[in-house]
Formats: sequence, structure tokens, C-alpha cells
Amino acid sequence: MLTKRIIPCLDCRDGRVVKGVRFQELRDVGSPAEQAALYAAQGADEIVLLDVVATIAGRENQAATVRGVRESLSVPLTVGGGVKSVADAARLLESGADKVSVNTAAVQRPELIAELAGQFGRQCIVLAVDAIQTGPGRWAVVTHSGKERTELEVAQWCRRGAELGAGEILLTSWDRDGTRSGYGLELLAHVRGAIGIPLIASGGANSPQHLLEALQVGADAVLAASIFHDGDYSVAAVKQYLAAAGMEMRR
Repeated sequence: MLTKRIIPCLDCRDGRVVKGVRFQELRDVGSPAEQAALYAAQGADEIVLLDVVATIAGRENQAATVRGVRESLSVPLTVGGGVKSVADAARLLESGADKVSVNTAAVQRPELIAELAGQFGRQCIVLAVDAIQTGPGRWAVVTHSGKERTELEVAQWCRRGAELGAGEILLTSWDRDGTRSGYGLELLAHVRGAIGIPLIASGGANSPQHLLEALQVGADAVLAASIFHDGDYSVAAVKQYLAAAGMEMRR
């Protein structure tokens, strides 16, 4: 059995970690460098850092945030938000990211995925996909932090992203993000059946049981934010729970 990963997520705005529900009503929850160091000390396998309001003017601020986090971090770091070109990705990788995440820009221009994979290797490229349910067993891709719905069917888009060179899929249930109602298990199973690359579950975690359920339906890693930011659980406690439930966790 492949080992499973626990990935705390740091959604950032203006150099601070924020959290809300579906990226709305954002509240400040701390310093990215301090939060990343804390979670790494607790046993986090990776950290994801996402700029939720990325703009052209904010990209240098984002690079500075990445550098600050990297100084206090020894585990892999994935960074996303506003990546629209090879140059944008290079800036983040040079600042200390191990992987870059692309979302809206890849939907707008899918060949960006191939360009990034060709330049940096697919192991560095994470395709972030935000999905909204449109009917029973049906989901569409949304972009621009959920503000725009596309005609893309989520599993088909994930499969195409893998074919273009994405090394992982970071799949967020837009309906459940920040709601603490559990991951979208039907969505995860739907996408798991369509791709052969690692799948990261995101959106809705409220307890270690929710993380276990996501792993049981096929996720290779689980991403969570609120349960860690609010101090409900430590990463170590979650990993102990999952190991006791029979999951092979990274040490």
C-alpha cells in the first residue's frame, strides 16, 4: 500500500493566512511562516500555499511570502495562485517552492500545463480543480475562485490535465469548502476512476473521520485547513488516528 499524505493548506492574502467559506468572509488566522513551521513540526508531509486573491501587483508579495515560508520549512511546499506562465512558475520555484499549482489559467489555456511540465518536469506540476455539483453524479469546473462556471466536466478535465503533464490533481469540492461537512466522497470516487495520477482531496474536513473517508474512496492525500488553524486537531493526532484505522502513513 502506498503511504498517504496529510497536507495542511495555507490560503493567503496580502502575506497572511486567511480562512473563510468558499473563499468568502475571509478571516485572518496567522503568519504563513509560523503556521507552516508549526504544522511541519507536528508531522505534516507537505504544505500547500495558495494566494486566494492573486493579482499582477501581488506576485512579488507572493514570492516574498514563499521565501519566508521556505526558510522555516523542511517538507515539500506547493504554491499556487496567479500562475499564468512559465515565468510565473519559475519565480515561485526560485523563491523556494517545490511544486507549482495552476487552476484558472490552465482552464483558459490548457497548453500551459504541457509548457510547465516540459520546463520543470511533471513532478513539479499540480493541477488544481474546483468542482461544483450540477446534478446527480455531475460536476462542472469553476474558475476565478468559484465565481465563473465553465462547461468542463470535472473528470474529463482532470483526465486531460494528466495527459497534458500534470503530476497530481488537487480536487476541491466548491460546495463543501470551509463548510466542515466532510469531503465530497462521490466526487472523489468519480475523479479517481478517471485518472491514474495522485489525487489530493480538498474541501470540507471537520474531523479525522472525514479524512479517513476520503482516503478510503481513493484519495492519495488529504488537504485540510480549518481543523488545523482553529486548533481542533494537530497533524500528529490526525496521523495517529488514520494509522490506527489501518492507513499506511508517512513517517
